Amino acid sequence: MSLDIDIYPPVNGNQYIVLSGRLDSHTHEALDDQLETLLAGKPQALVLDLAHLEYISSAGVRSILKARKALAPHEGKLLLVHPQEQIRKVIEIVQAVPMDSIFASTEEADAYLDALQRHILGGS
Repeated sequence: MSLDIDIYPPVNGNQYIVLSGRLDSHTHEALDDQLETLLAGKPQALVLDLAHLEYISSAGVRSILKARKALAPHEGKLLLVHPQEQIRKVIEIVQAVPMDSIFASTEEADAYLDALQRHILGGS
């Protein structure tokens, strides 16, 4: 099976990507290539929607860690939304991202990003 990568236009400095299929040793390079271009624009947040991701291997986890590391110098955030249980468990076990960066829905992730931006701007 392949990996489908749907990239949406940035919204308020946040980049949204939907992954479908398998993120493994055969498909991770396609994601890495896409992320390299997107991360060069220094988004405030990279939101990966994993609702349709069926499988992730260590190569896929490395792609996520690589993206997280690329966001760190400008204090960008990597958020994961809608992970299926098996994907969530792998990410939890290898500690690929902090657990507070995984959200059950896009709405939860958006609320987190809104609160983060209000805090930075000194608002309530």
